[in-house]
Amino acid sequence: MESQKVLSYFSEICKIPRESGHEEMIVAYLENFAKENSLEYKIDSSGNVVISKEATPGMESIPTVVLQSHSDMVCEKNGDSTHDFSKDPIKVVEENGWLIAKETTLGADCGIGMAAQMAILTDKTIEHGRIEALFTTDEETGLTGAKALKPGFITGNILINLDSEDEGELFIGCAGGIDTTAVFKYKKEQVPSGMDFMKVGFYGATGGHSGDDINKNRANANQLLTRFLLPIFEKYKIAICRIDGGNKRNAISREAFATIAFKPADKDKILNLFKKTEAEILDEYRVSDSDLFGKIETTKQEEWCMDSDTTYRLLNSLNACPHGVIAMSQNIPGFVETSTNLASVKMTSDEEITICTSQRSSLNSARYQAASRIESLFKLAGAHVTHESEYPGWKPKMDSKLLGVSKEAYIKLFGNEPVVRAIHAGLECGLFLDKYPNLDMISFGPTLRGVHAPGEKLELATVDKFWKLLVQILKDIK
Repeated sequence: MESQKVLSYFSEICKIPRESGHEEMIVAYLENFAKENSLEYKIDSSGNVVISKEATPGMESIPTVVLQSHSDMVCEKNGDSTHDFSKDPIKVVEENGWLIAKETTLGADCGIGMAAQMAILTDKTIEHGRIEALFTTDEETGLTGAKALKPGFITGNILINLDSEDEGELFIGCAGGIDTTAVFKYKKEQVPSGMDFMKVGFYGATGGHSGDDINKNRANANQLLTRFLLPIFEKYKIAICRIDGGNKRNAISREAFATIAFKPADKDKILNLFKKTEAEILDEYRVSDSDLFGKIETTKQEEWCMDSDTTYRLLNSLNACPHGVIAMSQNIPGFVETSTNLASVKMTSDEEITICTSQRSSLNSARYQAASRIESLFKLAGAHVTHESEYPGWKPKMDSKLLGVSKEAYIKLFGNEPVVRAIHAGLECGLFLDKYPNLDMISFGPTLRGVHAPGEKLELATVDKFWKLLVQILKDIK
């Protein structure tokens, strides 16, 4: 494969911890890489890195091209995994033409883009103009690296984003996003005497990217857990001692559990209702979430529980909270315009429960309205609601010169036209336009599946096509 050097760098990247907000080791790795290869580099206060390579002989008059990826990754793992993202390398296996991380996320989003940049920077045979390889930090949790970019950090007016996940598709636009967080204050109450305790949860859901996969009707574990807890709270007056569901704001919740206290006389009724609810759920999601299962088990005695009033308001608001597609585009057939993700439910302190949701839309007005609806819902339930981590969308530009060059390069290499479209996931491109309004941009990448969830995988054959296209575009830009 011509892309072997890309895969070699990706293998190295998989050994380096780089959870969002903790990119110190990968930034040091990039700095050392630049020094070893005698390449000019800069690092800003947010950990963004730009490494420059001069044009090959005869290509000095070609405009500077910025190649861009992000250096962090979503760190998700199965509940029974002992993997420590702060120090352990990602365990990668190759099966049937795919690189897979079975217990954790793989980090090909956007590690494979980083690897392609590094391969370009060290290759002596590729024809290109001046290259600026930009590696941004904290894309997955707040796009803080892109937000912190200062004028002059990059100089090129052509940018190729390497953070897309479908080979054969060229992306020219993306949705914007905003997070909506609700916080419930609750009173700690002593569990009444004579109660029994159980841990109940739903596990093994497919999960996935809250942008790319939001329209695939996958189970949300937070919703599944609420579906069981609300009726047993209303019928049997159970008390909730612990509740925990989901993790990252941009991932569909795969696991959620709660520890409950209940009257021993109600045990069989609760177990029967759980079996009924589990059977219904497994039937509903038998195609999209074939590994989904529920589990209920006896657990240790708890001393404290949440007060009944907060439990009532919490469960009813979670039951009412939407998750999934809100609106499809009226202009682009099959394109998700607006969505919301019920990402996580956490007991973040002794007397607080935090619910994180995220809204996306290609229309600013629709994004704000979706966030406003979620805000109203949780305010009515008595929660304190805030909005944060807002980022703009990237409006498609059909007359882009870079798009024209990229389409022609794809046809020349592979004999067929690529699909040109926008993506519902968020990319940093909208933020780049805010800071560098003259940028001409495009995004593409190899095929990834299961992004933001354990089992994430990278299709090897598409890495080769991704690499060939990138090389050809760099050669053809005039």
